[in-house]
Amino acid sequence: MAAATDDPDELTIVETLKTLMIQHSLPLWAGIGWDQSTGGFIEKLDQSGKADVAAPRRIRVQARQIYCYARAAQLGWYPQAREIAMKALDYLLSRAKSPDGEPGYVHLLAPDGAVMDARRDTYDHAFVLLALSSVYQLDRDAQVRTEMDSLLAFIDSRLRSPHGGFVEGLPLALPRRQNPQMHLFEAMIAAFDATHEVVFQTRAGEFFSLFLANLYDAQTQTLGEYFEEDWSRILPTCVEPGHQAEWVWLLKGFERITGCPTSRQRSALLSSALRYREDGTGCLFDEGDAAGRVTKHTRRCWPQTEIAKAWIAQAEAGEPGAADQARRALVRLHRYYLRHPVAGGWYDQFDREGRSIVNFIPASSFYHILCAVAEADRVIGAAGAPNPNHKRGCATLEPEQAFRPPK
Repeated sequence: MAAATDDPDELTIVETLKTLMIQHSLPLWAGIGWDQSTGGFIEKLDQSGKADVAAPRRIRVQARQIYCYARAAQLGWYPQAREIAMKALDYLLSRAKSPDGEPGYVHLLAPDGAVMDARRDTYDHAFVLLALSSVYQLDRDAQVRTEMDSLLAFIDSRLRSPHGGFVEGLPLALPRRQNPQMHLFEAMIAAFDATHEVVFQTRAGEFFSLFLANLYDAQTQTLGEYFEEDWSRILPTCVEPGHQAEWVWLLKGFERITGCPTSRQRSALLSSALRYREDGTGCLFDEGDAAGRVTKHTRRCWPQTEIAKAWIAQAEAGEPGAADQARRALVRLHRYYLRHPVAGGWYDQFDREGRSIVNFIPASSFYHILCAVAEADRVIGAAGAPNPNHKRGCATLEPEQAFRPPK
């Protein structure tokens, strides 16, 4: 299986990536990437496209793959997508939910379905909620909604922190990270899109308030990654530009469902993220510090999808030139990461000399890639202008319904 050899131009990049998802990536993970003997998605493929059937299975990856196929079903991209999402959800619920009699989802399964790690990880639960919300949006299945409510009850009763936000998981651990909070924010936005219930606007608003009060430093325009229990920053501040870009997209989603303005924070985060680019490729590095210096000169795939999504969010907001920047970011994603010998596969990470340093294709990246392509197709299309009025199944809010952040 050979990847494409030529770069598409900026006007055709969205359609090129959409075709790649439909013709190659979705069939790849539905076929080789699905374990026909025991069920569940394969965690990774080797560089020739062979499934690593012995690799343990992270619950977050199972949930991410469910999201991918539910989203593909919504978009009509893959005829079997709904069926795959549903059978994967059945696997998740039967193997990972309370196998030890305790509430919540375990962290890691063996290929045969045995529990390898029974931790209740908050990051995992965020993705389970995202998966459930995405499946629920397909046909409003009452059983899926029951699972959403059960999961939310566990998150609220067992994972909520007295210091704000949610703990890392059970058993308790430090340091606290912004990452689980960010993905719970994402899941609450998805839950609102699926249900149109105002309660999820309020829940999303809690994370926006946490972002303003603790996660984001307006003075340095940086998002912190690691914190003490009381949300005081652990110094020196570690900055992941990919997460800064990801928050740009999420803040636009929050603005979309609530009417709460986020343009100032989005603009600052995007400008800050762009400080950590490699000169030659224009790609984002993995880590830096609060002063804008790069501290880790590797380049993973997922930050490139997130910078594209950040520009897409700005294009949806009507920012001049943002659609062109989004297309350029997508061209870079294709050029450096998606032109893989396995059609529909990807390179995960490069060193500062441009050498691939991960010798497998991780399933975990599909969530990032497919979401970026879907958002590009939704907002900027194959070659069209950005459409700020193109909503994604959200309810229309009256001004008095909009979330108001604390002053």
